Amino acid sequence: MKKLIETIKNIWKIEDLRGRLITTLLFVLIYRFGSFIVLPGIDPSSLTALEAQTSGGLMALLNMFSGGAFANASVFALGIMPYISASIAVQLLSILVPYFQKMQREGESGRRKMNQITRYLTVIILLFQGPSYLINLGVQLAQAGSALPSGIWFTISSTLILTGGSMFVMWLGERITDKGIGNGISFIILIGIIARFPGAVIKEFASRWTDAGGGLVMFLLEIIMLLVVIGASIMLVQGTRKITVQYAKRVVGNKQYGGVRQYIPLKINAAGVMPIIFAQAIMFIPLTLAGFANSESVNSFVGAFMDNNGFWYNFVFAMLIILFTYFYTAITINPTQMAEDLKRNNGFIPGCKPGKHTAEFLDEVMSRITLPGSIFLAIVAILPAFASLMGVNMEFAQFFGGTSLLILVGVVLDTLQQIESHLLMRHYDGLLKTGRIKGRTGNVSAY
Repeated sequence: MKKLIETIKNIWKIEDLRGRLITTLLFVLIYRFGSFIVLPGIDPSSLTALEAQTSGGLMALLNMFSGGAFANASVFALGIMPYISASIAVQLLSILVPYFQKMQREGESGRRKMNQITRYLTVIILLFQGPSYLINLGVQLAQAGSALPSGIWFTISSTLILTGGSMFVMWLGERITDKGIGNGISFIILIGIIARFPGAVIKEFASRWTDAGGGLVMFLLEIIMLLVVIGASIMLVQGTRKITVQYAKRVVGNKQYGGVRQYIPLKINAAGVMPIIFAQAIMFIPLTLAGFANSESVNSFVGAFMDNNGFWYNFVFAMLIILFTYFYTAITINPTQMAEDLKRNNGFIPGCKPGKHTAEFLDEVMSRITLPGSIFLAIVAILPAFASLMGVNMEFAQFFGGTSLLILVGVVLDTLQQIESHLLMRHYDGLLKTGRIKGRTGNVSAY
């Protein structure tokens, strides 16, 4: 406790870090306040059916990502996921389309162009998702004995408000990245997840309290299992495979350089939580189709992929995570560039010739360690389905792995690493007494 108090004092002493933390807190408060502002023309008391709809299934996960804004029919109801979907599309285009590949090689100017294209694509996605959300909202209000205001003007104005709300959330995320601490978009998702956690724990405790057959013991076992999964997730995020590198001796004048042996830490999960965020964004597509689907066959297909406890949903979700893990590792880790950097600095991997052979060796090692990392990531992602089948409350089961837990662990570790960097730069002790937080290189960004 004394160490914690001392660390908090040190954080407060650093003016830049203090300002960033306060700025982040203010932006988070704005985001949470906006999550409760209901769309104009909607009676908040008639949202009971919508709240019931978002208490389970894929809707519950979408509602958690929006911090409850989806169930509140808020101006932020569509959340940040459309922006992430647009980011996925642009990153895929940067691999497949030469025009985007050229922009990617242009450095900072190319990155600004791609960000602008991502924003335009986000608006297009929102203009499709807005009416879909309103159609679903109308159905849920009808079940509660209410109705949406009639007229095309309400649909147009509400779609524009929902679009503007999501773009404002995106802007808040970017401001957190620039002026606050951590990755803003990831932090926005994190806040939505944390906002749902206390309520989920209380509901699970209440259900176990009324269970006469050892309910509290089961609740205690669930908490222990949750801690075990959190520990496994931290290991997954931080795990590395070290590659030995030998530096050749060089003599310059009267001084000798090199001749030392170091290690390259290759992350087992180099993609961080990006694959699970990408896969989850794809799995949300049926929700958009549901509002426009009229045929029975389409509704049957959409229904199968809206049950996040169903076999096909989890199977496809796991396969997408494995594929995206390889995809994102391939675009973030460049073995050829690593081999060239080693050769330029007179370094080599024992038993490998510098240049092409070193690049092939690094590529082979990355492929081998990415496979178990991706499978482990997929298993952790689908754990909520198993927890739900074992009788755990749906809302609480979402924290037994899955997108929510991995994002929570990854973003928290990344934010702590940034705070620790500020402390160490000013010669204060880090957050951990035994040393620095391992293995964080900012790979947990949500876009």
